[in-house]
Amino acid sequence: MKNWFSLAFQRKIIVRSSKVAAIVGTILVLINHFDVLVGGQVNELIIGKILLTYLVPYSVATYAAVEALLS
Repeated sequence: MKNWFSLAFQRKIIVRSSKVAAIVGTILVLINHFDVLVGGQVNELIIGKILLTYLVPYSVATYAAVEALLS
């Protein structure tokens, strides 16, 4: 488990996962929250949902990259 986390926090994994999260997260934010953003109805709940929308693809990309390195 320690080895898994040491790989997950390597610079190359963080950079790659961040790029994936930026692209996929932005697409998902636009699909799921475009009406709220355009309507100016952003509140703390929406901000939390948007942050989670970016966190999910980051987590998936990190998991996939680490598992690929370990296999």
